[in-house]
Amino acid sequence: MTNDRSKVETADEVRHLSADELQAIEETYDPELRFRVLAWPLTIVTAAILFLLSCYHFYTAGFGIPQATVHRGLHLGVTLLVVFLSFSAFGKKEIRPGALAPFGLPLIDWLLGIAGLVTALYVPWIYSELAFRVGNPLPIDIIMGTVLIVALLEAVRRSMGWPLPVIAILFIAYAYYGKSMPGILVHPGASWANIVNHLYLTSQGIYGTALGVIATYVFHFVLFGVMATRIGLGQLFIDIASALAGRYAGGPAKVSVLSSALLGSISGSSIANTVTTGALTIPAMIRIGYPRHFAAAVEAAASTGGQITPPVMGAVAFLMIEYLGLPLTTILTAALVPAFMHFFGVLVQVHLEAKRLGLRGLSAAELPNAWKVLKEGWLTVIPLIILVAVLLSGRTPFAAAFWSITACACVLLIQQVRAQGLLGGLAGTAHGIWEGFVLGAKQSLSVTAAAALVGVVIGVVTLTGVGFKIAYMVTTVAQDWAGSVHGLLSVLPFEVMGVPTLTLLFTLILTAIVCILMGCGIPTTANYIIMVAVAAPILGLLGVEQLVAHFFVFYYGVLADVTPPVAMAAYAGAGIAGANAFKAGNTAFRLSMGKALVPFVFAFQPALLLVTADFTWGNFFLAFGGTVLGIIALAAAVSNWLFAPLYWFERIALVFSAILLVAPDLTATIIGLLLVAPIAARQLMGRKNTGGSAES
Repeated sequence: MTNDRSKVETADEVRHLSADELQAIEETYDPELRFRVLAWPLTIVTAAILFLLSCYHFYTAGFGIPQATVHRGLHLGVTLLVVFLSFSAFGKKEIRPGALAPFGLPLIDWLLGIAGLVTALYVPWIYSELAFRVGNPLPIDIIMGTVLIVALLEAVRRSMGWPLPVIAILFIAYAYYGKSMPGILVHPGASWANIVNHLYLTSQGIYGTALGVIATYVFHFVLFGVMATRIGLGQLFIDIASALAGRYAGGPAKVSVLSSALLGSISGSSIANTVTTGALTIPAMIRIGYPRHFAAAVEAAASTGGQITPPVMGAVAFLMIEYLGLPLTTILTAALVPAFMHFFGVLVQVHLEAKRLGLRGLSAAELPNAWKVLKEGWLTVIPLIILVAVLLSGRTPFAAAFWSITACACVLLIQQVRAQGLLGGLAGTAHGIWEGFVLGAKQSLSVTAAAALVGVVIGVVTLTGVGFKIAYMVTTVAQDWAGSVHGLLSVLPFEVMGVPTLTLLFTLILTAIVCILMGCGIPTTANYIIMVAVAAPILGLLGVEQLVAHFFVFYYGVLADVTPPVAMAAYAGAGIAGANAFKAGNTAFRLSMGKALVPFVFAFQPALLLVTADFTWGNFFLAFGGTVLGIIALAAAVSNWLFAPLYWFERIALVFSAILLVAPDLTATIIGLLLVAPIAARQLMGRKNTGGSAES
């Protein structure tokens, strides 16, 4: 295979998009960023509210959080007000001022914003009386709760689209019409007063764990990610990744994987990561010869790994703290190996694709110098070091966020004083903190509204017990399938899997499918919260540890970002690459097969998570080694390349070997190795003679 491919595009043929074009792409595929253009008085007012909201959270992170309901109500009320200021009802970016649109904002938006603020603050206002009101709500309580539910539905529809509001409405209807439900789903039903009482006045609904985690943890880490990016930490990661990986075959693709892993440690948004790193890596991948759809898919697949990468992991690590009652260090330790497996799987496939296409790495002239990059940007790493150090010390996550945000402000001050002198530096720092705090609060709007609405879904689950009913139905179906398959396999002279193992396998498959389908329409955090309430009990019935069950539903929810037909991260990458979006989505899913395999591995062998109850190093190394080899075998099969082109029957054998290798069983691992060995031997012996192509 040679480098002189006729389809390789020159640098002039690869168009680099402007910052405005990149922002437009991000807004197109991420509804959470479709902010409308406000008239200048409202722009200032909205920015001031957002800045003060960030200041409030920064202060509470360092000096203590008020009573939970008060804290959550204040955060939710301000958020709903700003959501109706920032997001239009039908996607219009500008509205002309008039009698029905004072300051360019429709009257209905003013009413909804104020209603959201008042009704969210109402529960904290009557908090001292709640003990006497829960279960016996006053008419004003029902009115206030109804208005808040309506405001939440509309706020989430505007900021995220229809899927989550529709799910919430269906759950409310299920609670109300319980007597009309079929079969096992039937329940006595609840009056509207009882539904509102449960969702509004108790901690099992809107003001529950989901909103609490967003207001207590997630906001702080979103703010840290924004501030860290503003001081240049994200660019430092990209430059270091380029210096380390750019020289090797298919260099820009490997830079994409490594930089996305690093950037993902401080940012949990797949689409934002795709646009941030993809602006540099996707044109470079196309320039050296990767097909456009493949370049988009690499960036998307790598960027989705940010949500599973410690120490931030989007919002889910902090939700797990609340749901599981485990220390954050335990959650982060459990996430290490699965995150490595995801990036390793993508890296192997881009390497094999580069070898198959005969692609070069970047030249020394195209690469930054690693030592120079570190010398110039080492200050920007200090906030991340402080974040990790405080987390590992056992202090609270919001304390870690407080000190790391403070460190970001100090680094910004040093940078500005160096560049502009003392007075100019102080002014530049103040401006940078203002912009960072405004943007950080702005990026939390949608996830806060979504978390509160997810509280409605969770409230219905706890009110009706539907989660356990769904768990019973799924496990019953899985047991029936397991019995049928076991009967078919009984003709073999040895037992492949027993009925309990097959039952767990089919339950995991059904759960994975539901997680992916749910993730197609709602964000990862909301998907995780719902699936924990609905799907995690399913796995619990089969003896799966809680930590394992939570990680399983989380990973398959994240996978939805690169699973057509709604693979938003892949579509954003395709927008940068000028590629077919659906083709990019399919390829991104293929590149993410490591992430799809690994949850099944740790479901059957929890030792892969390092912190489970029955952990042993023997089980860990068997699962780890088998998974690494299985990912390589599967990557070779789908890439049609190991050391040379593969025959069709070798590709089939590699798929079967991959399944056997990832199975956490010594016998299966040995059989898988025996299948791979002759293929690898033939490839190595014929490595010098790869100019011709084998039958494929």
